[in-house]
Amino acid sequence: YSVTANSRIVVVTAGVRQQEGESRLNLVQRNVNIFKHIVPLIVKYSPNCIIIVVSNPVDVLTYVTWKLSGLPKHRVIGSGTNLDSARFRFLMAEKLGIHPSSFNGWILGEHGDTSVPVWSGTNVAGVNLQTLNPEIGTENDEENWSETHKMVVDSAYEVIRLKGYTNWAIGLSVADLTESLIRNMNRIHPVSTMVQGMYGISDAVYLSLPCVLNSGGVASVVNMTLTEDEVSQLQESASTLWDIQKDLQDV
Repeated sequence: YSVTANSRIVVVTAGVRQQEGESRLNLVQRNVNIFKHIVPLIVKYSPNCIIIVVSNPVDVLTYVTWKLSGLPKHRVIGSGTNLDSARFRFLMAEKLGIHPSSFNGWILGEHGDTSVPVWSGTNVAGVNLQTLNPEIGTENDEENWSETHKMVVDSAYEVIRLKGYTNWAIGLSVADLTESLIRNMNRIHPVSTMVQGMYGISDAVYLSLPCVLNSGGVASVVNMTLTEDEVSQLQESASTLWDIQKDLQDV
């Protein structure tokens, strides 16, 4: 660990591998035991660092890292739904026949099965898709856009099924986050951050919201205007994670 001394950013990818068919949340206690060893040593050698947690289940383990590290919450972030949102934009844009950079859309909440696609915020050149199709993303949607979100959720499981682990896409996603931090870019990314007190969430959980990232870590969180349904999905995400966190040993 001494070779990492005085790092500005530390990316934590350590953890036991997710098995085929295993939910990310099943992994948690096995990985907590590893983090109890890793995190104190990271902070010992790089007390001023920003920690990016990638290991799954990323939201719970980012919370665990924050608790074990003693660092302020704006300097402990999780890769969260940065990759989910990139996949979402790619698939939505493909269906619309445009370049992914021309489509605006976010996936928030848990990186995993209860992630929340913000259909109310999807737009192309300022044209809101929900205005054109009020049923977008719902069971009544004749265009079946919800299939796009399902593909995002299933994609990691598919990669694990075919080769046993994920690496390329998440590697690129974390490089993207690191660039925003190192270069002080003030870019907005959906990353896992402490959400207590936001959107009616009272528990101390980490979930993905749009965050402004610069050399200090999370500079601010963008308060997106969400529908009642989207807020309740976020709250469900939070309670799912809290149910697991409250039973963790030695955190």
